[in-house]
Amino acid sequence: MVELEIVKWVSLVLAVVIISMFDGSYAAFNPVDNYLIACGSSRNVTFQGKLFVPDSQQSSFVLKSQGDTAIVTSNSNSNVPSPIFQSARIFPAITSYKFDIHQQGRHWVRLYFFPLPNSGNDLESAPITVVTDKFVLINNFTFKNYNGSYLFKEYSVNVTSDTLTLSFIPFNNLVSFVNAIEVVSVPDELIPDQALPVSQSAPSHGLSALAFETVYRLNMGGPLITPQNDTLGRIWENDAKYLHVNSSAVNMSVNPATIKYPQSLVPEIAPNWVYATVDTMGDANVANLNFNMTWVLPVDPNYMYFVRVHFCDIVSKAMNSLVFNVYINSDIAFPSLDLSTVTGGLGVPYYKDFTSNTTMDSDTLNVGVGPDTAIDPPNAIMNGLEVLKISNDVRSLDGLSSVEGLLPELASKKHKVWIIVGLVVGCFTAVVFIALCYCCFIARRSKSSPQGHAWLALPLYGNSQTMTKNSTISQKSGTASCISLASSNFGRFFMFQEITDATNKFDESLLLGVGGFGRVYKGTLDDGTNVAVKRGNPRSEQGIAEFRTEIEMLSKLRHRHLVSLIGYCDERSEMILVYEYMANGPLRSHLYGTDLPPLSWKQRLEVCIGAARGLHYLHTGAAQSIIHRDVKTTNILLDENYVAKVADFGLSKTGPALDQTHVSTAVKGSFGYLDPEYFRRQQLTEKSDVYSFGVVLMEVLCTRPALNPVLPREQVNIAEWAMSWQKKGMLDQIMDPILVGKVNQASLKKFGETAENCLAEYGVDRPTMGDVLWNLEYALQLEETSSALTEPDDNSTNHIPGIPLTPIQPFDNSVSMIDGVTSGTDDDGEDAATSAVFSQLVNPRGR
Repeated sequence: MVELEIVKWVSLVLAVVIISMFDGSYAAFNPVDNYLIACGSSRNVTFQGKLFVPDSQQSSFVLKSQGDTAIVTSNSNSNVPSPIFQSARIFPAITSYKFDIHQQGRHWVRLYFFPLPNSGNDLESAPITVVTDKFVLINNFTFKNYNGSYLFKEYSVNVTSDTLTLSFIPFNNLVSFVNAIEVVSVPDELIPDQALPVSQSAPSHGLSALAFETVYRLNMGGPLITPQNDTLGRIWENDAKYLHVNSSAVNMSVNPATIKYPQSLVPEIAPNWVYATVDTMGDANVANLNFNMTWVLPVDPNYMYFVRVHFCDIVSKAMNSLVFNVYINSDIAFPSLDLSTVTGGLGVPYYKDFTSNTTMDSDTLNVGVGPDTAIDPPNAIMNGLEVLKISNDVRSLDGLSSVEGLLPELASKKHKVWIIVGLVVGCFTAVVFIALCYCCFIARRSKSSPQGHAWLALPLYGNSQTMTKNSTISQKSGTASCISLASSNFGRFFMFQEITDATNKFDESLLLGVGGFGRVYKGTLDDGTNVAVKRGNPRSEQGIAEFRTEIEMLSKLRHRHLVSLIGYCDERSEMILVYEYMANGPLRSHLYGTDLPPLSWKQRLEVCIGAARGLHYLHTGAAQSIIHRDVKTTNILLDENYVAKVADFGLSKTGPALDQTHVSTAVKGSFGYLDPEYFRRQQLTEKSDVYSFGVVLMEVLCTRPALNPVLPREQVNIAEWAMSWQKKGMLDQIMDPILVGKVNQASLKKFGETAENCLAEYGVDRPTMGDVLWNLEYALQLEETSSALTEPDDNSTNHIPGIPLTPIQPFDNSVSMIDGVTSGTDDDGEDAATSAVFSQLVNPRGR
């Protein structure tokens, strides 16, 4: 067996060498900025297939020091790990390398350190601190307590100016040093601006403004990949030493030439050798074959991490036979990943980005894959893994000191700048204050002038459907949480046996779907009532807090457009919720991803209106508003009559009090639907739901997911993509092809304007849910009456028989009232007939 393993590894290494000689793909990327500096050297140095030039050849970069730098070289190669470490430049004072940047964007910054002996200085004790213009890369590192003989560091920094400065800062009258430096531009798509957060505190937006340090880059099931065999000069090490159980994984490989890169994935993301080798589930010598393959990675627990997992199905013989879950720490980062469905074939690379922190009170990051229980035989794979440390709040990758704290001169300059900025802001504030006082004075004088009537919300259909039965409290449950919930009259308490009977022991054939909380099954109670049973997953990030919130919220909410809670079960450490059964399932299933017949435009408008009514009730129907916080198409369910109801209140939050503008809380929600202002400021308002609903509207129109990483970069986020088309007035170019030619243009325009307003960058610019509801009702009226409209003539006004042309439209900017005369814009495509429709809407008799 040992001989076979040796032969296997030798074959893989030889294959890498041979392919690197004949495969031209490795030379595909040509960096615009490519500084390879051998510090202190008097000659060129070739290392890992790259040519490093001496730093004395100052052509496109400048070496600036506050003291005289020294050069040290090694005359003997015996103690030097590689040629790049044969020379070094020593800094007795703060010294900077300033590089001219010809292409702004992401750049590698790679640093090489080796304490050369016989240098005249104790380099092993020399503190190394390196900063860029904005970020701290290394802070006070020494080789004294370091296990390795040399240090190699790789960073990813987004350069947004024409220069990049690397400063080396010695401390305590000691010197600092460096052996070699790389500053190399890389494709911007290598690090996205967004990633999927798998923990509450992990960032999901704004990654382009942060710096990263490569901590791990692993080639699963394959040999070491050197910079000569990677288009971006990266090193991929074998994963074996990080496997939690060595026998849990079996290595497999194919010819790298068979890997088929899709158009949406550039080869620079990872070389084909990463996707041509894989770890698949082996014999872990355990009774349960549904075990996980887990890699345990020691990390600094004080930082967040960017995690990229690489997959390529090179093990399956047929499509849809490999479905598995991806885990980061104790969280399910990606449930039920069906690779062949996502990629459209076998042997096609795919990767997914996440952000996460370490587990609580732990200095390890655990990444794993495990089979989906619905697939037999169980299997899971991983081809590659990258873990990058994310810079912290003080823009440091090593400690809590900022660049300004380490470079006093820079801090002094910035202090002067802030004084000037403060004076300007102060003067501006004073002018604004005077202007406000003047406005208040004018307003008080005009108090007696006639005021317009405030708009009243459309009627709500509350309390029309109540499925909750009389509360019954079981005496057989001994858990504390059960007692506290039952005593609060939160609905019917079900015994676990009742739940298993209703779902036929959670029969997989009754599975309705899988969510963040757990799996949802169809059930039938003893009296024949169909229900939806949501069973909590103990490994889910949503736990007892969300479970109790869902019960407490739904126990006091009753509305036609909110899903009704029937009861719950928390017996035997289970967390189970029982709802009314929604026969037509989630809205998303009727838009894409299934074979269900498509909804008509009118049906889609009615569904959106129903969901808007439910959210409007949450925001206004109680003494204190309720913010849903997880509005998305999977949380809008349809009953047998396609009536829309909002579901899943586990993340809901009570809104701000009357004397408050927002609720300060940690960011929660679904990636792709999150309000960017809420994410940045952690200040939650009802307008956060409005933003998420705007994403839903675009999803309904375009029938595609909120986020689709397989698409080109500009199309990944539906909100950004659809908004760009809406602003061009060409929303019909990206709508569902099934709807083309079947939608009234005025209705489509009103729908697009409504979605655009919902997706405004700042909450203050967004409408209330009441306004959204009003505009959607208007869009529906335009659609319903479009058949009665005739083509407009230049000298005539269309008229819908039986409807008076009342020129009242207080909420549509296309029609305004000037001294009792109606004026409209020519490009609206909405003439006096649409005003007639609008007048019908404001008729107090309703429809």
